Amino acid sequence: MKPLRKLLKPLAGAGSSKPKRQLQRKVIVFKNARSYNTCLKHMHQHGVRPVKTMKDIHAICFHVDKHQDLSKLHRHPSVRAIETDGRTRSHMLRKKVRIHNLKNRQTTPWGIACVGAPRAWKGSLSGSEVRIAVLDTGIAKHPDLSVSGRFSTLDFKEKKLDGNGHGTHVSGTAAALNNKIGVVGVSPAVRLYGVKVLDSNGEGYVSDLVEGIAWCMKHGIQVVNMSLGTVEGSRALKAIVRKAHRKGVVIIASAGNEGNEAASIDYPAKYKETIAVAASDRKNRVAGYSSRGAGVDVTAPGTDVLSTSSSGGYTRMSGTSMATPHAAGTAALMLSAIPRLSASGVKALLRRTARNLKGYGARSQGAGLINAAAAVRAARIRR
Repeated sequence: MKPLRKLLKPLAGAGSSKPKRQLQRKVIVFKNARSYNTCLKHMHQHGVRPVKTMKDIHAICFHVDKHQDLSKLHRHPSVRAIETDGRTRSHMLRKKVRIHNLKNRQTTPWGIACVGAPRAWKGSLSGSEVRIAVLDTGIAKHPDLSVSGRFSTLDFKEKKLDGNGHGTHVSGTAAALNNKIGVVGVSPAVRLYGVKVLDSNGEGYVSDLVEGIAWCMKHGIQVVNMSLGTVEGSRALKAIVRKAHRKGVVIIASAGNEGNEAASIDYPAKYKETIAVAASDRKNRVAGYSSRGAGVDVTAPGTDVLSTSSSGGYTRMSGTSMATPHAAGTAALMLSAIPRLSASGVKALLRRTARNLKGYGARSQGAGLINAAAAVRAARIRR
């Protein structure tokens, strides 16, 4: 390991976890725990403070000078990969939203009815005791949401629980309470967790996402909703997604909002271990903005979706971001009915019970529009 120690010396110039103009974030993935631990030891000796340590995949995030040559370190036999810590972003369309006051009555949003969630509640627990984590901009306090826990992976503190509103809106579609006010979510009785991996601009880093998924694994989360993505693949992200999938975590991600212009759907939706969700509109058409490409699994309502707002009210938003929690809530209903259903089993039944949308191919809609009631019935039969 002496050669690795020598190769780490150039990194000492970074010296801090705080970003500077000439520095960029890199992720180094090691082949085993021993190499990972040795690197941490020697980084400490040379005054290098990592931005993040990702023990679950033997990876370290750090700042390094943009002009630093890392080729020799990359070729070291203990190193699996060195990559730029890519940027992630939410999959909500950028447009003005209108706030609705629904505090004195409850309405069922069109998307909740469209996927047949109310019919799935009959004879089920409405997602009771299933743990859903929304990896997003956070979840604001709201009378229509019950949050069981929160965690932030950001390397700086934000005063607001959700300074963007995206995470709160996504959470309402998945889990708004059935309580006679506002809206109701697909799985209103789940245990909801907010994991902040995006800042108030709806942006973050891949390493934040990796840390968030690792937190979910350690805290018994069964369903992970990621209404976000990045156009570039990542060894670190792929590794943690695979590990979580093997552990039985159902990972659901949005396809992206690039429409027909998309070269492919975004990551992590593109990984086979996830359930990739496209968006549809009220007329059961695949939304024009919904990214097309190999890997789309199912479609869910994503246009003009009414849900909870970070201001305490309710608002409408559009994007594949809004489609994804419909699928996450359905997965929770399925696990509520059959707790031992595997992640692969959830995906297979969601696809098998989906309704084909006429005029669209698999690259646009996957297996079709999700049907929560049919998926729960199929899960019970499978028992």
